Amino acid sequence: PFPPGADPLGSSSPAAMRPILLKGHERPLTFIKYNKEGDLLFTCAKDHHPTLWYSDDGERVGTYIGHNGAVWTCDVSEDSKTFVTGSADTTCKMWDTETGTCYFTHQFEQPVRAVALSQGDQHMVISSDPFMGVPAALHIVDVAANTEEQTNEIKISMSGAEGRINRALWGPLNRTILTGGEDGIIRLWDVETGKIVHEANDHKKQIQHLSLSLDKTHFISASLDKTAKIFDSETLECLKTYAADRPVNAAILSPILDHIILGGGQDAMAVTTTHSKAGKFDSKIFYKIYEEEIGGIRGHFGPINALAWHPDGRSFTSGGEDGYARIHHFDNDYFRIK
Repeated sequence: PFPPGADPLGSSSPAAMRPILLKGHERPLTFIKYNKEGDLLFTCAKDHHPTLWYSDDGERVGTYIGHNGAVWTCDVSEDSKTFVTGSADTTCKMWDTETGTCYFTHQFEQPVRAVALSQGDQHMVISSDPFMGVPAALHIVDVAANTEEQTNEIKISMSGAEGRINRALWGPLNRTILTGGEDGIIRLWDVETGKIVHEANDHKKQIQHLSLSLDKTHFISASLDKTAKIFDSETLECLKTYAADRPVNAAILSPILDHIILGGGQDAMAVTTTHSKAGKFDSKIFYKIYEEEIGGIRGHFGPINALAWHPDGRSFTSGGEDGYARIHHFDNDYFRIK
């Protein structure tokens, strides 16, 4: 029915890969998270209202109203029932994903930055920013199976990092926590003792993002020193380095192919003086093993602040300083890349 090479969907150029534009935030995006199945997409921004979308078509499901400051990070339980957010309003809130009601608020003295649920969703780590002479800290709380029984009892607090802790992740088997932040050092913390087990000083500037591989054996970091690096989750040995020509705000690992995507762009304050191509606001795809660039995906009018790969590896979402999130569904050409 179609001549060879014709695109049955009739798009003007088969290589265009039309993104789905999510217009739901009026301030820069900070964080993007898919649930385990990948049908739900959560976006956080500086506009106080985390938003839930359907990931296949970009339909907005609703917003979570209750925060009074920028929402920096979020996480969602494996059964997608519980959604947690960390905000500059000094709280970490726990929400019923379906109804959008906040059923518990963890109140802190300092702004909350990173939140992450453990494997099995029984614990949560919360990072608080340095504030008024109090250093940054990690706090571990238990997550009650029954929402009515949730308490704000902190099991253990750990400090020892200089500056903000931008990201905190649970390591393999929930034995450790990985952190990266303002001082550019990646740390591995022992959950039982609260002590720092390893430190990696490979990055020269602030670390913006950490993202674990599917099997948790390694993770990728994004830094303002214009590199993304892959580290071993247990030894913190630096395995790979991807050099970009821009500060990197986010980097993610493909769950199915040996590819990574990194995104960033020059500082938001310098953006107004440049052309959208000159600011380097595209997402770059690299070969994970060879550390070579495969290609780029343009579209944002400002630095990319957040990236997330769909669990099936067939699409990803980027969020920018421009307030837009873009869902990119890969075309067949992408899967032919060797």
